Amino acid sequence: MFKGFKEFLLRGNVIDLAVAVVIGAAFNTVVERVVDSLINPIIGVVFKADSLDNAMQVGLPGGGTIAFGALIGALINFVIVAAVVYFVFVLPMNKLRRPEPEQPPVAPTETELLTEIRDLLRAQGGPRTDEVPVAGEEPPGGPQHKH
Repeated sequence: MFKGFKEFLLRGNVIDLAVAVVIGAAFNTVVERVVDSLINPIIGVVFKADSLDNAMQVGLPGGGTIAFGALIGALINFVIVAAVVYFVFVLPMNKLRRPEPEQPPVAPTETELLTEIRDLLRAQGGPRTDEVPVAGEEPPGGPQHKH
């Protein structure tokens, strides 16, 4: 029972997930500070409200309100988080994981091709290389004259 639990905990995906949750929680704090310190003051000037949560509220006849500002604030938070995750984590990891371009295969040299042909001829029972004359040399057994 403990062995299976240990294997589960030591899987790479579980550790990666745990790290992602911790970094995500810490990153959420940074995003909240950006929204509170930068976005909300700008919204306050434009919409005459102290934050997005209080901006663009529409009252309903039954006494409730629709808070369009809070929705826009949540969307801004999402876009900021998505942009930072993409540009700080995803894009660099994709560049690191991108495989090296494959090198085109190197064509065999003339000597390698001739050696391969010789070996194939030998395997088929063709003439042996020590019996094949080289250009400019006499064949084995001396000169042969045709009568």
